[in-house]
Amino acid sequence: MTLKQQLKFWVIALVAFVLFLVLLSNILLPFVLGMGVAYFLDPVADRLEEKGMSRTAATALIIGMFLILVNIALILIVPILIEQVLGFMDNVPEYYENIRNFLLPIIDRFVDLPAWRQNEEFNDTVGQYIGEMAKKLASFSENIVGGGLAFVNLITLLVISPVVAFYLLRDWDHIVERIDGWLPKKHAKQIRMLAKRIDDVLAGFVRGQSLVCLILAAYYGLALMFTGLEFGFLIGIITGLISFIPFVGAIIGFIASVGVALIQFWPDYIMIGAVVGIFIVGQILEGYVLVPNLVGGKVGLHPVWVMFGLLAGGSLFGFVGVLLAVPMAAVIGVLSRFAIDQYLQSPLYGDHPPDQSDS
Repeated sequence: MTLKQQLKFWVIALVAFVLFLVLLSNILLPFVLGMGVAYFLDPVADRLEEKGMSRTAATALIIGMFLILVNIALILIVPILIEQVLGFMDNVPEYYENIRNFLLPIIDRFVDLPAWRQNEEFNDTVGQYIGEMAKKLASFSENIVGGGLAFVNLITLLVISPVVAFYLLRDWDHIVERIDGWLPKKHAKQIRMLAKRIDDVLAGFVRGQSLVCLILAAYYGLALMFTGLEFGFLIGIITGLISFIPFVGAIIGFIASVGVALIQFWPDYIMIGAVVGIFIVGQILEGYVLVPNLVGGKVGLHPVWVMFGLLAGGSLFGFVGVLLAVPMAAVIGVLSRFAIDQYLQSPLYGDHPPDQSDS
């Protein structure tokens, strides 16, 4: 097969894969989640297998414990989150009034706005609009929680995803071995090397960053809740779970929590400072303890590339695209670095490739 034929084959395969995602994106979520769980837990199954357990028994034990922990977390956390979301929607008009009353005296010190302040009709209209919007959001949230479609989707996830995870985790080594047997013999060694690099990146980012997000979600949620901050548990959980997006989770959580603290505690500087301190400690914990030990410094995924991948995946394929964004970004990143290395060693670059030890 010539180079042109190989290129044509891989372009067709890539187009077919993208079309597959587009056409079946509505039903892929349980399978993607199941695959992610299997990949995440494969090292645990390997260790149990090394200790003498059969692969099937190890898989059953791991999936069973995983489901128990997930169900306990759902039972304990989801009702609190739903209550806080609906409470936050109900309090949006009150927050608007508090923010307006807090900011107007500050604005008046720098800008003369007597007409705006005296325009009660404008203020009443904006307040009514925000109140109606909050009611619609609350009603929408209740429909999402109690709607039949959401119930069916939840049942689908709870039934299909564990089954997919069980079979993939049980047969993981056989699947890898079978795919390895399909590799073109001429390039098998090189493909295995690239696959090992991709696995190192994914293992470092997906497994490590998932643990970081869970730890941060527990820390922020409990810490903010213990300060007495309204909706602190909700804000903390969301902050931790979106911490896989570099800097975005911390920034959003900081703005939301400090904003609520200013409205709730003003002028109690100690409580406001406590909320700020929680995020300072959280950033120190994430940057100097969790990420170095759980993720490592050789992942090779630049924060900008991760954010671009997440936004692109979500825009193209929705939530399934978000789940696939980081693995695809890792694959593209490894392949891109390999292509650049090949270019630097080729005659296209020059007769003397750069000394990589100096860079």
